[in-house]
Amino acid sequence: MNMSASKYAEQYQRSLSEPEIFWAEQAAKLRWHKPWSKVLDDSKAPFYRWFAGAEFNTCYNALDRHVEEGRADQVAITYDSPLTNSLKKFTYRELRDEVALFAGALRANGVKRGDLVVIYMPMVPEAAVAMLACARIGAVHSVVFGGFAAPELAKRIDAAKPVLLVSATCGIEPGRVIDYKPLLDQAIELAEHKVTRTIILQRPQREAALIAGRDVDWQEAVEAAQPADCVPVASTDPLYVLYTSGTTGKPKGVVRDHGGHAVALMYSMKTVFDTNPGDVFWAASDVGWVVGHSYIVYGPLLQGCTTIFYEGKPVGTPDAGAFWRVISQHGVKTFFTAPTAFRAIKKEDPEGKLIGQYDLSKFKTLYLAGERCDPDTILWAQDKLKVPVIDNWWQTELGWSAIANCQGLELMPVKPGSAAVPVPGFEFAVLDNAGTPVKDDDIGNVVIKLPLPPGTLSTMWQNDQGYHDNYLSRYPGYYLTGDAGYRDTDGYLWIMSRIDDIINVAGHRLSTGAMEEVLSSHPAVAECAVIGVADALKGQLPVGLVVLKAGVTKSSEEIVRELVERVRAQIGAVAAFKQATVIARLPKTRSGKVLRSTMRSIADSQPHTVPATIDDPKSLEEIATALQALGYAK
Repeated sequence: MNMSASKYAEQYQRSLSEPEIFWAEQAAKLRWHKPWSKVLDDSKAPFYRWFAGAEFNTCYNALDRHVEEGRADQVAITYDSPLTNSLKKFTYRELRDEVALFAGALRANGVKRGDLVVIYMPMVPEAAVAMLACARIGAVHSVVFGGFAAPELAKRIDAAKPVLLVSATCGIEPGRVIDYKPLLDQAIELAEHKVTRTIILQRPQREAALIAGRDVDWQEAVEAAQPADCVPVASTDPLYVLYTSGTTGKPKGVVRDHGGHAVALMYSMKTVFDTNPGDVFWAASDVGWVVGHSYIVYGPLLQGCTTIFYEGKPVGTPDAGAFWRVISQHGVKTFFTAPTAFRAIKKEDPEGKLIGQYDLSKFKTLYLAGERCDPDTILWAQDKLKVPVIDNWWQTELGWSAIANCQGLELMPVKPGSAAVPVPGFEFAVLDNAGTPVKDDDIGNVVIKLPLPPGTLSTMWQNDQGYHDNYLSRYPGYYLTGDAGYRDTDGYLWIMSRIDDIINVAGHRLSTGAMEEVLSSHPAVAECAVIGVADALKGQLPVGLVVLKAGVTKSSEEIVRELVERVRAQIGAVAAFKQATVIARLPKTRSGKVLRSTMRSIADSQPHTVPATIDDPKSLEEIATALQALGYAK
């Protein structure tokens, strides 16, 4: 592929050679209350600031601007909830009015510019209303995934120190209602930082008693409020703080600014996702995660799209055709979800029979991100959906796609297993432990050259030192992604695993991600994980954990034998892959990440903490039993 003559190459080169001109051009597409004095302020490097001196309001640009420019009657948010059997649409005008009123309610309850509000909500449109209302009055929001256990919510209350908490009475899962109010009360009790005011959305599925003097009913607060106007804030002021799990068990608060964030998201909506104003864009994630912030709420609304709030699952609400129903019913053009959702669909409906029941004529592209995407899932989706399937790679810290096949510039050849090329603005390097660049096709530590482009984290919440120590100290001048991977001779990047998922077998550095690719290509395997377990002789050995597709008739022993042969044939005897076991399910976080490091600790009989984000703690007990049968997890 000749990258030198391409539209992508031209834009990518410009973003690196003249970043200030490049990003100023992108910023001109938004409305600024006061222009910037400097596009890139490097006076406090390595703490860089974009659009210094400017004044900006994210809510104005996401809502009011569209109302004023002719999109008032276009649908902004479609709320589709198979779990409550409800469907509701908000036009840009309706959403602006709801947000202005709730912003007034926040203000009436003591929230001022610069204050922090914690939002602990299910996937309901009111979660977006609360986020945008904070942005409207210059308050900072910190969304905590709804249904997090009380001790975890308490940790985030202590870290963020909110003046007010916004929540709902419950969240809904297939077959059960999760009471949020008792979790909230317990978290407030546990936290050292005392929250004296909450606003609670009463959901009809579960009403809850409110504590007089502390809890305020959402409906009553809004009815008593005066609508609030947008407050211009410094472009470099924090818009939100989002906590990502830290290795120490202490959550890390990623800080996102107003101006740079809006510029980057608008740019990515067109460049990466090829999405125009008026298009229907759907990211099937949750507002509690970064995908929900960037591509359910802010990105689509800044671009003037219709965004979908889906309260349901890929399977079981009611079946593995749930996603196709939503795409068909609402005319979705661009769909973004995690590979784990597709693996769940593929496991239930391996032939993709349910796809044929829906009209997907408006559906143009599928994007996958959130964890490493095995080639088998990409090939299955390509085959069954007949649209481009595009992997993209980024992190909570980065805020938007950093490696992608930029559909809005030109579609490059898809290489299943690679998220393709760096997005304009991101300059990657692959370094060895000493900080020397490795050769093409050699695995190393993936880093990004500073300064990072707009929209990425500016620091950690009230912890500049933590930002420096976690991300900048290991390789001065670079941001450490924490991922291992390589660049191929075409310039495609391959993110293989977290740095600590590279295993050392008798001195050979091997990627567990490469072994997982081989296992998942077996026709009987729905999904899998490979972990490195301690071995007295070789240092570490790989062990495969596989979940089978529905309807497989072969015996587990036979499948394991075939898997061992496959790895030997495709990676070689050097991998020393001799053990695998069939399990019912992989332990995952609620956002779909497989808990590899926790499984590794269990296998090595090391102490481990059950991550707060775990979907079902029982899944770890099942893994321990399976590993014991192989002679591990003593």
